[in-house]
Amino acid sequence: MFIVDTALKARAEAGNPVRVGMIGAGFMARGIANQIANSVPGMELVAIFSRRIEDAKHAYEQAGITEPREVKTVAELEDAIAHHHYAVTDDAMLIAQADGIDAIIEVTGAIEFGAKVVLEAIAHQKHVVLMNAELDATIGCILKVYADRAGVILSACDGDQPGVEMNLYRYVKSIGLTPLLCGNIKGLQDPYRNPTTQAGFAKQWGQKAHMVTSFADGTKISFEQAIVANGTGMTIAKRGMYGYDFNRHKEELIDRFSLSYSGHIDDCTKLYDVDQLKELGGIVDYVVGVRPGPGVFVFGTHEDPKQQHYLNLYKLGEGPLYSFYTPYHLCHLEVPLSVARVVLFRDVVLAPLGAPQVDVVATAKIDLQAGETIDGIGHYMTYGQCETAAIAQAQNLLPMGLAEGCRLKHDVPRDQVLTYADVELPENRLCDQLRAEQNAYFAAVKPLVGVG
Repeated sequence: MFIVDTALKARAEAGNPVRVGMIGAGFMARGIANQIANSVPGMELVAIFSRRIEDAKHAYEQAGITEPREVKTVAELEDAIAHHHYAVTDDAMLIAQADGIDAIIEVTGAIEFGAKVVLEAIAHQKHVVLMNAELDATIGCILKVYADRAGVILSACDGDQPGVEMNLYRYVKSIGLTPLLCGNIKGLQDPYRNPTTQAGFAKQWGQKAHMVTSFADGTKISFEQAIVANGTGMTIAKRGMYGYDFNRHKEELIDRFSLSYSGHIDDCTKLYDVDQLKELGGIVDYVVGVRPGPGVFVFGTHEDPKQQHYLNLYKLGEGPLYSFYTPYHLCHLEVPLSVARVVLFRDVVLAPLGAPQVDVVATAKIDLQAGETIDGIGHYMTYGQCETAAIAQAQNLLPMGLAEGCRLKHDVPRDQVLTYADVELPENRLCDQLRAEQNAYFAAVKPLVGVG
């Protein structure tokens, strides 16, 4: 951070800002636009895409930028950038293709559409910062291959929990500990939530009901923890992760693990067997109903008795697991820092190491009937849960990111994981082609499992 702000200041003083295009103009995208325009000297948001052009204009207007230029061609966009005019468009490919843009921020949460835009941006030598865990967890490993071949960076972002976890993971490693668990702190987990149950919360915060449903039903955290696993080489301990829930099972957990419980994440080191964590090569997980929420945590260990003594002195306890946490994640406020890290220092916030370690598989939220077409993420029919990539491949499980639009060939009871054999895929989707390519590309690659 302290290197990044100095570098951005230098770019501002030189009149050479980092130029960014943004794909999306929804709730989070509007926050990013406001942040870059008003709080990040040395960076300019030169263009915004939205299917509804008025939404792109609105994002600029909320940031205090009036009368952006509407563009219809690459030449028009490049001219707007050259003459220091902000631009809006309903054609995302213009932003992916135009010269004069250093990086794009993808903020749609869409998988098929996002895949097309990201591939086009990579082909035109643009770095890509994803605020799209759904895309990243589904086909991020093969997109990373394309980015590497093109010599550009594909990265997740600061602010969202995965990026904050990765920052903390790097910090814990940098002071000599071995991270064994990367975790997320949740306030609620109920796989049967749907847009009807979440409508009030969505309205209160000005968000879409299906988006907040994906938070509540566990799908979003599954995508997020999958990309952390893929970026660290970690795995999961069981399908769906442990997900210890102190809202529902507080007394049981206290008794079972002999916790001196204060309601803080520091208490939770006793939930895990350090030998199992080492054997697995580290895991990703989450806990519900502890402080500080919504934060993230990393549990690490140290083998040096001398350092163990110091860690105890510094109030981290006697081990063998030591608790480190960040008590917040500031989403859109930190995304521009990710762009600066990528463009100015080629510093990847979070990206797959290679072959996928953890996948997110589609699971029936209700009893599903043959002939039905599966609705989208955060809707009524399915929720996502983590599974190891090896098991997902061996059992031919249907990725949650590919479930939307699939037609059911069989009845599937509630809580059963769907397989490819249960559905007919929509025709000619790029995301299916990329997933098949990812499976084939990494079929002969030894998984990158391990800690340290």
